[in-house]
Amino acid sequence: MRLDAAFGVITDLRLGLVGGLWPTILAIWHAPSLLFRPLEISRIFTSHVWDLYSNSVDEGGRGVKKELITPHAYGVVLDLGAGHGHTVNYLDHSRVTKYVAVEPNVHMHAALRRTASAAGHSEDAGTLLILPCGAENISTILSYLPAAHPPVDTLISVLTICSIPSPQSTISALIAEVLRPGGQILFYEHVLSERKDVVWWQRFWNPLWIARLIGGLRMWGDGRREKEVFGGKKGRLKNIYFGTEWEDWLRLDCHIFVQRSTFNGGT
Repeated sequence: MRLDAAFGVITDLRLGLVGGLWPTILAIWHAPSLLFRPLEISRIFTSHVWDLYSNSVDEGGRGVKKELITPHAYGVVLDLGAGHGHTVNYLDHSRVTKYVAVEPNVHMHAALRRTASAAGHSEDAGTLLILPCGAENISTILSYLPAAHPPVDTLISVLTICSIPSPQSTISALIAEVLRPGGQILFYEHVLSERKDVVWWQRFWNPLWIARLIGGLRMWGDGRREKEVFGGKKGRLKNIYFGTEWEDWLRLDCHIFVQRSTFNGGT
């Protein structure tokens, strides 16, 4: 593997630290009690890092997300780890009745709300719901969506599984309790390369990745585990970096597992 590709991640690490650390220090300076709330410090740091990266990350996967989300998402859509709400821009609003954004980091909610509003979804109109909890908080999600039957038609996970505690049990519970019979999951996740030399560097950088500071995210998921989350269903593995498919797979961050699955008799 080329060394320039192997060490290219250093630039991202530096930008993340520089962009996220100083605003976080200022927040602690103004509210020293944050020192006793490490999770809140992590969320503040995350929000500033995501301010830097969210648009470029979204742009990098735009083509694949349009193919995966736009023609398939319908009804009540539940977006796991919604971040700034970029997913809403890929929804066909003639087919989607409500956008439910699950985002535990409340510091991202203002940007999320602005993105959704610009796309035509609002809380006043009943077409937007922002939930301040994680994907694993199934009972909390259901409490915001009271219904005699599972209320969600489409479950979307974009670069989120890597941060969910016990992903297999969490996704299984969401399918069983939140997803309607015949509902679907649209899944997009960065995974390990199939090249051993690239995998070595991915595993080398993963413990040092800045995302470890922001909610326990891993830089790459294990593709086999991601597939197992959905019961071993087949998906499509693509090489993607900022909208380009790379044939040589030499970028550390260009390996994406893409999948659409339906459950309980869906087609």
